[in-house]
Amino acid sequence: MSKIGIMGGTFNPIHLAHLIMAEHAYEQFALDKILFMPSKNPPHKPQKDILPDSLRSRMVQLAIEGNTHFEFSGLELDREGITYTFETLEELKEKHSENEYYFILGADSLFAIEQWRNPERILELSHIIAAVRDHLTEDKMLEQIAYLTEKFSAKIHLLETPNMDISSQMLREKIKLGQSIRYYVPNKVEQYILEHKLYKD
Repeated sequence: MSKIGIMGGTFNPIHLAHLIMAEHAYEQFALDKILFMPSKNPPHKPQKDILPDSLRSRMVQLAIEGNTHFEFSGLELDREGITYTFETLEELKEKHSENEYYFILGADSLFAIEQWRNPERILELSHIIAAVRDHLTEDKMLEQIAYLTEKFSAKIHLLETPNMDISSQMLREKIKLGQSIRYYVPNKVEQYILEHKLYKD
């Protein structure tokens, strides 16, 4: 059985906090590889703010280049309509029933997961790896983990990773203001954004 991590999100743009979280998950949970899976039409984000699939995909590919245990997946981009995590996990398990999946997310998502479509299926089909954020204590996280474990028989693990207060929205704002995003994203991603004049309006 292979242990496969999943890093989902719009990656609009991908940044170093995504990569560091994934690398720590890979090491801490002895994963075999991590799929970086851009979402197509996430139900909780306005489409007008999201770059086309091809541009976000290319930035992800540039960001993970050279890391042999990171792999790009266009699984959600190939689907039509709204993208739901439970459907992604069902498709993965149908195609590769032998694999064990570890869905990597931030603390905010852990507290919001009951608002996602069919959370019970997500928690049935995957382990959850949750990273602590500054504004939430570890005690609060452990309370939420205990609650979800009791309610859904969930398999949830805390991820030990540096707290990096970087968000894609913050980076988009910096670009609009003409500020540098150097050291927030991999060099090749920064160059791609500059060359294609992304997030300028």
